This record gives sequence, C-alpha cells and structure tokens, in this order.
Amino acid sequence: MKKNIIRTTALLIVMMGFIFVTPTFAQGGDPPPPPADHGSQQNEVPGGGVPVGSGMIILISLGTAYGLKKARDIRNKD
Repeated sequence: MKKNIIRTTALLIVMMGFIFVTPTFAQGGDPPPPPADHGSQQNEVPGGGVPVGSGMIILISLGTAYGLKKARDIRNKD
C-alpha cells in the first residue's frame, strides 16, 4: 500500500512538473525583421497577392458535393 502511494505521488509530481514547465518552452522567439521594401510608397496587395478566391470556390464546391452525397445516402438508406 505504501509503495503505491509513493509511486502515485512521484508520478503526480512529474506530471505537475511537465504541466508547469511546458508553457515555458512553448514561448516563441522574437519576430523576424520586416522586409526591406516594408513601408514603401507602392500600392502592394496585402498577403503577398495569394489567390484565395479560387481555393474558397474549391472548398465550397467539395463541401456541397459531400453534403449532397450524405443526404442521398441517408435518403436511399430509408
């Protein structure tokens, strides 16, 4: 009985140590410096000009197709 209490206490101490020490290691470093052309007078697109619209269309169409398939499967099951 005493052996189990000692093991449980030791395990609890180790787990609490991980819980309190892990956030310290999870902290990020300093942010990188801004690029050389930062703050220039040019009219730049935010985000570097990444085309988000076509990706959104693909995700919405795939989600719609999946939802229609699930609805058809439920209808055919009954």
